[in-house]
Amino acid sequence: MVKHIVMWTLHDKNNAQQVKSTLEALKSKVPSIIDIEVGIDYSNTDASADVVLYSIFADKAGLKAYVSHPDHQAIIPLMQRLTSSRKVVDYEI
Repeated sequence: MVKHIVMWTLHDKNNAQQVKSTLEALKSKVPSIIDIEVGIDYSNTDASADVVLYSIFADKAGLKAYVSHPDHQAIIPLMQRLTSSRKVVDYEI
């Protein structure tokens, strides 16, 4: 099993719900996603990211299929416009 976690800082925190909805919509479009959860930070500290994506895949091939899936690729320009930084962790359990 592979876990894929991404955290973003947004240019404008008012876009957090749009980012959340956009990411959550991928679950019904990308077959290799086992589960997906998107959270919006409420702590608003200097160390906080604004939005986090937690997703699960059966294996590395499933994550690779997600990354290259056309519906995932289609949201990248939007995410790049709305975010100022991105951190990723991928790991196997």
